[in-house]
Amino acid sequence: MYVIGIRRVATAMVTASAATLLMTACQPGGTPAGAGSSPSGAPVKPAASTSTSGSASPSTPSTPSTPSTPAASATSGSPAHTTTPSTGAKACGLPDLKASMYQAAVRPDGTGTGAAIVEFTNVSGKACTVQGYPTVAGAGNGSPEKNRPLKVTTTGGASTVKVAAGGKAWTKLTFVQVQGEADGYCKSGATPASYPTLVVGVPGAGAHQVALTDGVIAECDDKVTVTALSAAKPS
Repeated sequence: MYVIGIRRVATAMVTASAATLLMTACQPGGTPAGAGSSPSGAPVKPAASTSTSGSASPSTPSTPSTPSTPAASATSGSPAHTTTPSTGAKACGLPDLKASMYQAAVRPDGTGTGAAIVEFTNVSGKACTVQGYPTVAGAGNGSPEKNRPLKVTTTGGASTVKVAAGGKAWTKLTFVQVQGEADGYCKSGATPASYPTLVVGVPGAGAHQVALTDGVIAECDDKVTVTALSAAKPS
C-alpha cells in the first residue's frame, strides 16, 4: 500500500512537470519562449533590416529630393551679333582701285543699258579691303561736276571683301530699262536719260568715273538697283 501510494504521487508530479514544460515551450503565434524577451523579461526589438532594395518603410514615406539648380548656360539668351573677322589688310583707297564697266549678260528686256557690271581692280600692289554698296550718279556731258545722283536700291548682304594685289571686286547695276526703238520711251512716261559716264562711289575709297566699254548708259526714272561689293563676279 505504501509503495503504491509513492508511485502514484511520483506519477502525478511527472505529469504536472510535463504540462508545465509544454505550457512554457509554446507561446501565442508560435514564438518560442524567451525568443522575444531579454533576460530581464523586457521585449526585444527586431534587428534593423539590412536590405539594399532602396524601398522605404511603408510607415515612413520617402521625402523627394530637391532638384539641383542647372548650371549657367555658356551662351546668353540674347541674339548673337554677327561680326566680320579681321582680314589683316587695310581698306582700299581711291588710288588703289581702277574701275571699268561693261554690260551685264543678264539684264532686263529693252533697248537701254538694262544692267552693267562695274569691276574694281586692285592696282596698289598690296591686298586691301572694300565693303558696302556703291553710290551711283550720271555724269552730265561726261563731266563729274555735272553729275545727277540716281536713287539707289540695294540688294544682297554686304560683307568685307579682301582684294589681293591684282585681284578684283564687283558690283552689278540694274536700271529701269528704256523701251521701244530709236530714242525709246519710259513706261512711267518720263523722258529717258543718257550718260556717257557714271560716277560710282566706293565707301571709303572715293568716287570713280567710269564709262561703258560698249556704248552709253540709257535708263529711265533715274533709279538703279545695286548689289553689294563682292569677290564673286556677277552675271
